[in-house]
Parts: sequence; structure tokens; C-alpha cells
Amino acid sequence: MLFEVWAPSARDRVTLELNGTGHALARDAERDGWWSGVVPAADGDRYGFSLDGGHVLPDPRSRRLPDGPDGLSAVVDHSAYAWRHDSPRLRLRGAVLYELHVGTFTPEGTLDAAAARLGELAGLGITHVELMPLCPFPGVRGWGYDGVAPWAVHEPYGGPAALKRFTDAAHGLGMGVVLDVVHNHLGPDGNHLPSFGPYFTETHHTPWGAAVNLDAPGSDEVRAYFLGSALAWLRDYRIDGLRLDAVHALADTRSLTFLEELSAEVDELAREQGRQHFLVAESDLADPRTTTPRSHGGLGLHAQWNDDFHHALHTALTGESQGYYADFARAPMAALAKTLTRVFFHDGTYSAFRGRHHGRPVDRERTPAHRFLGYAQTHDQIGNRALGDRLSASLSPGLLACAATLVLTGPSVPMLFMGEEWGAGTPWMYFTDHTDPELAEAVRRGRKREFAAHGWSEDEVPDPQEAATRDRSVLDRSERERDPHKRLLAWHRQLIALRRTLPDLTDPDLGSVRVAFDEEARWLVFRRGDLRVGVNLGKEPVDIVLGSNGRDRVLASWEPVDAPAADGLLRLPGECAVVLSDG
Repeated sequence: MLFEVWAPSARDRVTLELNGTGHALARDAERDGWWSGVVPAADGDRYGFSLDGGHVLPDPRSRRLPDGPDGLSAVVDHSAYAWRHDSPRLRLRGAVLYELHVGTFTPEGTLDAAAARLGELAGLGITHVELMPLCPFPGVRGWGYDGVAPWAVHEPYGGPAALKRFTDAAHGLGMGVVLDVVHNHLGPDGNHLPSFGPYFTETHHTPWGAAVNLDAPGSDEVRAYFLGSALAWLRDYRIDGLRLDAVHALADTRSLTFLEELSAEVDELAREQGRQHFLVAESDLADPRTTTPRSHGGLGLHAQWNDDFHHALHTALTGESQGYYADFARAPMAALAKTLTRVFFHDGTYSAFRGRHHGRPVDRERTPAHRFLGYAQTHDQIGNRALGDRLSASLSPGLLACAATLVLTGPSVPMLFMGEEWGAGTPWMYFTDHTDPELAEAVRRGRKREFAAHGWSEDEVPDPQEAATRDRSVLDRSERERDPHKRLLAWHRQLIALRRTLPDLTDPDLGSVRVAFDEEARWLVFRRGDLRVGVNLGKEPVDIVLGSNGRDRVLASWEPVDAPAADGLLRLPGECAVVLSDG
């Protein structure tokens, strides 16, 4: 077996330690900084690298870390798994995504336990399961955004073999799998990359410290490292798409950016394999160039999260106005209408939260709606609240139904956060399991200070290091059997079925979406083809003049609603949603 490692930091020698025996590696004459050697090995064999006689460190490209980030690597034979199902050829247009955290989706918190529940999601109508990050991190519990080994799978979740079983099971049910990956930083604990070479640079600084080296000396190999990791998820695990965390935090000044390289490589792999691969960016830039094709001067990513839609919807539902919600809360119904028709609320407008103008307009005539994801809740928007409270903690079932209607019938690709479909009553909190006592205490104190500054008592803020914090965040599936959860689940299933069967709901034409609203009365109606969708976020019934051709039909309504009469008047109860057809 060929063992190789990029270790330009090594001065004289690199030793492969395999099953307790040392083997000297040779410098690669063709590739600067690389060391390699051929040594017999089998699946599961433990190994690591010693640089200049130092401690044995895990392989930067570890495919498996059975004992965690500080332990030895294990050889993984990817050809040993016998795949049972081909990947379904699913496109973003028509997709319904479901964000899932493996550690809290089930009490067991493993990929195999999650796979056993995939039939529930297939029955709901989900097309893609979006897994939060799976890369190894110290400890057992965590969100996954402090991973330190971008080629491996967290062992407490089940390791590489379990991810293959999960993906295979999803494909067998006709669903795709999307994996959240983090390229903008690595976790603070268990990160051994700096010992091998210039994986990080002081040229740029990020909220996490020194930046990943995408443009300084040595960055060619660092970029290849992360590109290779991304392609490995798609190739070795048959993942269908990647969600790229916080691409706005990638410090990259090179003419050909890392994201352009990545999108080109992913497109090429999709052509080679005859599969449907895609990249979804999380970006704070409100810049349509993120998803503009490379041939038209863009980065070529296939879609991006649209936080502007979330913020507008959240303020319209809750009335909250703190922090970044302030810009949207001035006229939330107008903000919601703008994001339904023009995607970004900040499209070159002034942002009081930022103290400057922000964003760029979307060309609605040339940009398809499936370039953007719309959602009412995500791991970020729930978990970064002091108590991890979902919308269900403060909103009525009727308002939750209205939120679901706007997400699942709107022009963007809809995404749900796990448990949202039944209005889960369990919180989803911030939790960690740092093994470094000083880091654990720093995180604990920082979390309490952060929310104390916003009026919370420190005693109210959950301790992220306590196992109970994770345990309280695990979904309670028994809720689905009783109202209002049972009714909300049926409503989500009905809306997803409409989206699957009515072409107007997956029409990519943003320019054809029409919206009317009343800021004071808190109602909004939008048209998509022959369909009209109405929500009343107020408590009192409202009369909305729609016009009528005499063929109106109610396709779905949260409360009983009559189709508009000959005078075109729609009577919509308080906290209610309706889907109408006039075709």
C-alpha cells in the first residue's frame, strides 16, 4: 500500500509507524514537501507519521480515527463496501431538504440509528437529507463545526462504514444526501495540521484565529487538500451534494478562487460519474455572483442559503427586532414580500445593523429560483439563541402552519430543520464536549457572558459542556402522535405533496412571482402561475380582494376556508394559511 504525506516542515526524515513498526519514507523527487513509501497494510491497520523523530501524529488525510483526533489513523479500504443502491438522479429544482444533526436526531446519536428513521422522511416527501458536519472532533458530543480531520467520519457516530450504510439506505428510499463541510477553519483542539506544514497563515485573521491558507506560500497544497476532501465525500461515500459553511469567511485573494476551483472539480466529477452533484453555499454577502455560472463570471456554486428570507419571516412571525433582525423589523411584511420576489432584502440597500450598504440585486430574468434555499429555522437560528428555543416555543400552531406554507410553497428550494415538521417542543441548544479543561471552561464562561450582556441571567444559560444539554436537545418522537404536533405533521405532508405534484410550485421563474400584502393587517398573498397562496399572521379574520374567474378551488387550508365568491373576496381566518387554484 502506498503511504504518502505532505510534510514540508520535516527537515531530515519522516517515519511511518504502522502497527508498532517504523518504516522510513523517502522524499518525493517530483513533489516538493512530499514523502512516500510502499508498505504492506490491510483495512483497519493503525498508523501515523513521525517527523524528525518527534511524536507520532495521525495522518492529515486520515480516513478513520478510531480513538479520536489525538489517536492513530486507521487504514480504510473503500472498495470493501458492497453498495446496494445507485444514487437517485435528483435535481435541486423540485427538492425539499431536511437539515439533520446525527447526534440528536435519535437518542442513540449514531448514523445507523438515524438511517433506521429515514423511512419517516421519505414518507414526508423529503428529497434530500442534509447532514450537519461529521468530521472528527475531541469528545463525543458537539455540533460538528469544530472538526479537525476533514477526510474522516466522527467515530462515535459510527465511522466511515456507518456513513456508507446511511447514504446507501437513503438512496434505497429515493433520497439524496447532502453533507455540511467546513473549509473556513478547523477546531481549536486536536488539530495537528500545523505540525506538518503551512495549512494556516497569519496573512489573514478570522473569528477563529489564523486563516486557512488559501493564498499565501504553500497554499497550492492546502487548496488541493481541501479540494481532495470535498471530492472524497462525493466519490467514496456517494454523497450527492455539499453544503459549504460560511464561504464569506474564506480568506482568498487569488485570481482563481478556491470556490471556483471546487465548483469546476465537482462539475467534472459529476460528468465522469453521470450523477447529480451540487454545492450549496452559506454566505453572508447577499451576492448573486456566488451562484452565477463560472461562464458568466460567477463562482459557479449551484445554490445558496438565503438568510434574508429567514430574517424577514422570523420578524414577521415573532416581532423580534434585536441584532440583525432590526433591519427587517421596521416593516416585516414588506421585507417578506421583497424576499419572495427579489430574493435578497439587502440588494444594495443600507443596513443599519452593519452601518453600511450591503448586497447586490438578483437578476430575476436570468437567475432560476432554485439557486436559493428558503427556511423558517436552521441549526444556527435555533441553537445560537440563549435557550435553543424553536419557533414552537412562542408561536401558535396556526402561525407555525403559516411559516410552513411560506417555506414549502415559496419560490426558493425549501429546507426544514429536524423536528420542525411536527412543531417539536424540544429545544436545540448549543452543546460541546471539549476534552481540554481550559477550553471547556472558556467556552462555558463565554457563552454565559454573551447572553448576560443581552439580559439573561447566567444561571438561565445552559452549560454547553453538560451531557444533559445535549440530551434535552434530542427529538421526542412521541409528540407526533398527539395534537397539535400530529396536525402540523399532516399539514407539512400535504404541502410537500402539493409541491411535488403542482408544476407551478417548482417554476424557476422568479420574475413571475407577484405579491400583495397589508403591513398593518398582517396578511400576504402571492401568486405562482395558477396558484395563489395566502397567509394571515394576525389574530383577527381579514377580507382580501383577490378577484375571481369562477374556477377557484381550495387545495389546502389550515382552518376551513371558502374559495373566493363571485366578488373575488377571500375571507381568511386569523393565523391561517390557504393554497388556492384558479386554473
